[in-house]
Amino acid sequence: MLRRFLFSVLAVALVVTFAYSDEFIARITKVDGNKVTYQKGKKGEDKKFEWEEAKTVDADKVGVFKAMFDKDTKKVTKGEAVEGGLTNAMFKDIGEKGVRATIVTDDAGKVTSILIGGGGKKGKKDTQ
Repeated sequence: MLRRFLFSVLAVALVVTFAYSDEFIARITKVDGNKVTYQKGKKGEDKKFEWEEAKTVDADKVGVFKAMFDKDTKKVTKGEAVEGGLTNAMFKDIGEKGVRATIVTDDAGKVTSILIGGGGKKGKKDTQ
């Protein structure tokens, strides 16, 4: 009985640990050294995409990749690495619409990867 209880507690702890890592659509509005300012995106009540309030995080040791859409799994995956990472020219003069990205965080909420592109309508640039 005690063994089952301890196993259950361990299983719940593992599920909770994995549940805290996150992957979400965002638009990056500013990059200053290792500081990244972004707005997390979500679908609103009227099914239109809305942007939350801007948040700035420390993103040292973050991997920056081009986003690729996997048609089989219907998910965004890591593509080729972006040359220079956060120092790439695309982050120098970010327009008012920002750079569209998928941000991946670990269980502590720290950004681990940034996948650039995706989420836009067909035929439009990724930065919309």
